[in-house]
Amino acid sequence: MPTGDESTTAGTPASEYELDADAVRALLAEQHSDLADLPITLFDVGWDNYTFRLGGDLAVRLPRREIGGMLIAREQRWLPYFARRATLFIPAPVRIGTPALDYPWGWSVVPWIEGTTAYLDQPNDDQALVLAKFLAAIHTPAPDDAPFNDVRGVLLLERSAPLEERMARTKSTSNFITPLVERIWREALEVPIDMPRLWLHGDLHARNVLCKDGKLAGVIDWGDMTAGDIASDLSCVWHLFQSKSARRALIEAYEQPTEATWLRAKGWAVLFAVLLYDTGRVDNPQHQKMGERLFARLEEDA
Repeated sequence: MPTGDESTTAGTPASEYELDADAVRALLAEQHSDLADLPITLFDVGWDNYTFRLGGDLAVRLPRREIGGMLIAREQRWLPYFARRATLFIPAPVRIGTPALDYPWGWSVVPWIEGTTAYLDQPNDDQALVLAKFLAAIHTPAPDDAPFNDVRGVLLLERSAPLEERMARTKSTSNFITPLVERIWREALEVPIDMPRLWLHGDLHARNVLCKDGKLAGVIDWGDMTAGDIASDLSCVWHLFQSKSARRALIEAYEQPTEATWLRAKGWAVLFAVLLYDTGRVDNPQHQKMGERLFARLEEDA
């Protein structure tokens, strides 16, 4: 998902290094030769990383931009910690790759999780309580050396300036920036952080949560993990659940956040809606649709 360059980049950033299955096989042959003969197919090209499926049980995550290299290193350092405590499956690396053959960044071999993104297979209403339990398991006090992320877990006010350009563009090209959406955003900007510094996933949207037959199956793409305000994670309520009653059930079940934190979470939902819609309308219809869903759900919960 869009992260730190919202004010100038309209669509998905270009790859800084192009990879195909043959290049991935060459990296595996040099560093993990026992895996090099498995079938390799490109599965997804994300904002920062390529994902290739490797055989039936594994995947290879490789950065496509320099920032992706930093995020992969973060996953390699911390995902084993989260995998031990999380109540949903997390793909902690089983092998680690290093720069080689002109490829400039580290990379990971991770378990393959059977499932479909929650964008396509939206979770059933009863999964609201499952997600509340997962959030409680990861939103715990973070150590001093937890990774810093200047676009997640921070005050919304710090994100307002770069978002205004996109919000104005969205208002001029659609009907989604309603008085209600503007009110949610302005009110959320005024709400101070009133909870301790906790771990958070950082990018808990519908393409980073996997479901199988309506059941939550796993949570992927932890490169934005950080410590700070969990309100950005809590915006997942509007990302993931189609039913207003399910969203309410999650909010009621997860008692740790304050009312002010939920207000900030709604503000983060507005931020993600604008980012997804504005970038998606350029070159990613799926992101555009995700943004539209967020706007609609915020209106419904007014």
